[in-house]
Amino acid sequence: MTQLWLLLLSIQLFASSPVFLGVDTFFEEKRFRDLAGKRVALAINQTSVDKDHETTLSRFLSHNIQIVALFSPEHGIQGRAYAGESIAHSSHHGIPIHSLHGESRRPSPEMLQNIDAIIYDIQCTGVRAYTYPTMLFYLMESAAKKGIEVIVLDRPNPINGLTIDGPMLEEKWRSYIGYINVPYCHGMTIGELSLFFNEEYQIGCKLTVVPMKGWRRSMSFRDTALTWIPPSPNIPEPDTPLYNLMTGLLGELQIVNIGIGYTLPFKIVGAPWIKATDFAEKLNQQHLPGIHFQPFYFRPFYGAYGGQDCEGILIRITDATAYEPLSTQYLILGILKSLYPKEFAQKFSSSRKELFCKANGTEEIYKILMEEKYPAWKLIEFQKKDRESFLAKRKKYLLPYPN
Repeated sequence: MTQLWLLLLSIQLFASSPVFLGVDTFFEEKRFRDLAGKRVALAINQTSVDKDHETTLSRFLSHNIQIVALFSPEHGIQGRAYAGESIAHSSHHGIPIHSLHGESRRPSPEMLQNIDAIIYDIQCTGVRAYTYPTMLFYLMESAAKKGIEVIVLDRPNPINGLTIDGPMLEEKWRSYIGYINVPYCHGMTIGELSLFFNEEYQIGCKLTVVPMKGWRRSMSFRDTALTWIPPSPNIPEPDTPLYNLMTGLLGELQIVNIGIGYTLPFKIVGAPWIKATDFAEKLNQQHLPGIHFQPFYFRPFYGAYGGQDCEGILIRITDATAYEPLSTQYLILGILKSLYPKEFAQKFSSSRKELFCKANGTEEIYKILMEEKYPAWKLIEFQKKDRESFLAKRKKYLLPYPN
């Protein structure tokens, strides 16, 4: 009885322990005093809020920090723009906003004039193939050349800080959507990634990472009890990043609809030529951990097969700490090809190859899909040893967050 009471108490304490973001820690510890008299730029967007929903910008302004510039990522400073849409420079209450997803991706020398420190505070999605980490990398490189300090206010990896899966990045496929050689799912926070950038790529930036308090590596974003603000239009809910890992690459090929253009982005996979029960049954027979596939029927409003009746699967995560997202995605691709070779071949267009390979970070996945009749398990086994090597390297950059 005593043991049960202690267990219940520990669960209650865990559930009630607040997560303080890097921005909360920064002001709680009065680190803003170090910025007195300095000219500061903020790299922010709509996700840049503290645990009590106050914006990062307003917190800095309320402490009379001199904000001389704002840097905005893909989707713009308010998050309204679509993926890939070019964003123009603008201003906010007289503060210039420099878009790093428009005419230029790197800050120009003119943008960095009269700046002493850059504060980065943007929520990411926990995957390599996302432009926000690349934006930070570019900022750090440019700041290092000018002797400008960079301060990263840490935020949760919304998937968790434990799951490592997917291929590494080959130099040939380095791009703005994937710039660093880490697994597709790396299990690091943005602060930890910045430490990795700075040393592994010898950037030499004057870098400070302000850690969170109360965050545990086993937490998904929903576990934090923080308010989720979509970092981009198709990542609407706190669990969407977990599903994006399982279908996002599949979406690059546009063979099937993955819920973009419907109410369940990244959570479904379907097409008019799929038989829902057969597809779900075959996937469930593979017994992947932490995942269940439910037969599903839907009609997309727009996008792939817009307005057409589709059959497929609804993916349900049963254990977010056990599931293997990229393995799941490659299994879906392999089973699609095995069950529907004719339709797969018709839709497997070489015009999508470059973007697919950039997102994967390698061409080998594409080759396996092209050449193998039953590619599922060969895809899943790909680069397991490389990920093990990465695990050893990554340890030195991990902040002391408990599991």
